[in-house]
Amino acid sequence: MKTLTIKGVPEAVYRQLKRRAKEHRRSLNGEALVMLERAFGAALLTPAERLARIDAVRERIKGPYLTNEEIDRLKREGRP
Repeated sequence: MKTLTIKGVPEAVYRQLKRRAKEHRRSLNGEALVMLERAFGAALLTPAERLARIDAVRERIKGPYLTNEEIDRLKREGRP
């Protein structure tokens, strides 16, 4: 992996990058990388690729899901 140093960043651009990084819970470096990837299309997925990723996540988190009623009952049980 390569390293890139960016010099002479205007204050307004730095503030915007810092704000976006905080909003997305990323470092400045992480936010800059995401923005560069998007600018060059590296992070763009086809709909089929995006659905495949979603299916993979769903497969990893399979399990017994609680209904709203079960969640409410469990919350009530934990209260005096």
